[in-house]
Amino acid sequence: MIHSAHGAYLLIPMDGSQKNHLKAYGIAYWVLKKDVEVSWLLNYRGGSFMFRYIKTLEEECTIRGVSTQIIADAQAAAILQEISDPQVNMENIKLHKAPKIAVYSPKNKRPWDDAVTLVLTYAEIPYDVVYDEEIMTGALPMYDWLHLHHEDFTGQYGKFWAAFKNFPWYQEDVASQEASAKKLGFSKVSQMKLAVAGKIRDFVAGGGYLFAMCSAPDSYDVALSANGVDICDVMFDGDAPDPDAQSKLNFSNCFAFENFDLVTNPYTYEISSIDVTETRPRTILRENDFFTLFEFSAKWDPIPSMLCQDHESMIHGFMGQTTAFNKKYVKSNVILLGETKSLNEVRYIHGDFGKGTWTFLGGHDPEDYQHLVGDPPTDLNLHPNSPGYRLILNNILFPAAKKEKRKT
Repeated sequence: MIHSAHGAYLLIPMDGSQKNHLKAYGIAYWVLKKDVEVSWLLNYRGGSFMFRYIKTLEEECTIRGVSTQIIADAQAAAILQEISDPQVNMENIKLHKAPKIAVYSPKNKRPWDDAVTLVLTYAEIPYDVVYDEEIMTGALPMYDWLHLHHEDFTGQYGKFWAAFKNFPWYQEDVASQEASAKKLGFSKVSQMKLAVAGKIRDFVAGGGYLFAMCSAPDSYDVALSANGVDICDVMFDGDAPDPDAQSKLNFSNCFAFENFDLVTNPYTYEISSIDVTETRPRTILRENDFFTLFEFSAKWDPIPSMLCQDHESMIHGFMGQTTAFNKKYVKSNVILLGETKSLNEVRYIHGDFGKGTWTFLGGHDPEDYQHLVGDPPTDLNLHPNSPGYRLILNNILFPAAKKEKRKT
């Protein structure tokens, strides 16, 4: 335990004055690891952080290039008093313990990267990599937070077969997945992925926090809906799919989506009608692709408020294998966090399951509009104030939060 100077606080502003928003989250995480409580000031100057002044903490902020302000005890009290006003849409959320983070990712190198691992590394937030074998042998209960990214839980290898079946990376991926399935006692990769999806569902039900991006959100729900139904064509699992697969889907198994249609054509780079990548108007280009974050009551809806903390309310869109979700397939009990209303697209959604929560974000990389297979990874040194990457980091701190009890 380290001790603070008497009567002073360190404020990390998260509005436009912050030099490095992304590393500021890493500081908040690092401070929690030092057993110092952090106040996350929702909607105060972009969702600022505040904690007792300690010289070593200030020095670390300087080293990492994070803007800070030293404020007296009376100033901190005044900020908290302002936030506590019932007429003001702000709240003080106490962060107590740094969450233990796992990222679901294969051991073999694939020709793309993951926005979450990029920003975790850049923000200097530690994480462990887990994959099918670790999950099936019971690793998940050791973690608070799990991330899924560029994954296909239906066992169709991302529908990359048509374009990349002759590429070494694709063949190596198939061989590796088949070997894992056999080792774990499954005759098909699709069966292994469904079992993994079930373990993840149990993790959330038990109180875990799940965050998924790109192809993971819709492929996860499609896999759950197809429990016991063969939806994979012969090139993926060695036999033909069930011709009545669509009518056998069970949407009650899904976290977020319902009433969607499968895309069974193996030559089509899509698994279902949930994703809008191929159906959105061709007039949507990088220059006019945006989605808007919803504003929630910080005092009465602190969870979605935390997830939407940002210094901008309109976020540049970014494509992915799953770019965004068709609103008509989103369940009515799902909380919408960000949408493009004119296109009937939702980009950022959240919900509860059992004792835990899940959050889905469409798109692959917030600072690379159309990241293609083989493209180099994004250099976040060029994007230290990325509003899109902030959404990812909101989710990482979210499990550390406990709502402050207001005096009655």
